[in-house]
Amino acid sequence: MRFDRVIVVDWSAANLPTSPTRLSNSIWVGCHDAEGGIEWHHRTRAAAETQLETLIDTALACGQRLLVGFDFAMGYPSGFAAHLTGSATAQAVWRWLADAITDGPDNTNNRFAVAARINATFPEGPGPFWSHPISQRWPDLPFRRVGIDYATLGLNEMRAAEVAVPGAKSPWMLFNPGSVGSQSLLGLPLIHRLCQRPGVAVWPFERDLGADVVIAEVYPSLIAGPVAILANADDLPADQAQVRLLARALFNLSRHHRLAPLFDTPPIAREEGWILGAGEARLLAEALTWT
Repeated sequence: MRFDRVIVVDWSAANLPTSPTRLSNSIWVGCHDAEGGIEWHHRTRAAAETQLETLIDTALACGQRLLVGFDFAMGYPSGFAAHLTGSATAQAVWRWLADAITDGPDNTNNRFAVAARINATFPEGPGPFWSHPISQRWPDLPFRRVGIDYATLGLNEMRAAEVAVPGAKSPWMLFNPGSVGSQSLLGLPLIHRLCQRPGVAVWPFERDLGADVVIAEVYPSLIAGPVAILANADDLPADQAQVRLLARALFNLSRHHRLAPLFDTPPIAREEGWILGAGEARLLAEALTWT
């Protein structure tokens, strides 16, 4: 399995354009190919989406194969999709969120309102989503995890992918350090739009790994050690360092014909999604040293 270029995206759930100088809170897009690597930062999701569309269109026009990794959960624990949409597929959730989420060119969005709306569809008690800024009040969105009974809701707190990767957070958690839930709510509408393009497949929900563009979920913390060393040595924002290194590692695996095993998944991944490289942290770190 070979790709001509690998892109890794560190997404953001910011509610305003991020600082033009404090780049650690920006969206970072890292790219690596046979010519080397480059990174770009964006202050808004709209600007990042525009660049990603251009990168995909350019690859398709040039006949290049492209792997694009996003660092947010692309699915939810089993049972959620059917509850929300009537269809047990992640694609149905993406489509539902694309209709429900509003996300302006200045990053203003309604993610907490949408999460509260979803929670209200669970009559058994507090719904699965939780956490929000302390200054806000959402009757159907608990501030803390306490009191949410996932078994009663018919859901798991974690996906199988999070269980397989120590440290990965549940997509139900929307706020506070390490959370990924807000990034998912604001990123999945983008995945819905991108997958409408000819030649684009989203793994592992679609098994067409021969597609011109393959989109996957990634978890840059799998290489947290090398990222910390690079960020420290070169005085880089950690987000920039991690997209640089993960794009390089995945490209090197592709070039050395070692990437295919990372795409092996358990059956539940077809509904919940999976983290590319789960269980392969050592191999990803090793690949950084390959030439």
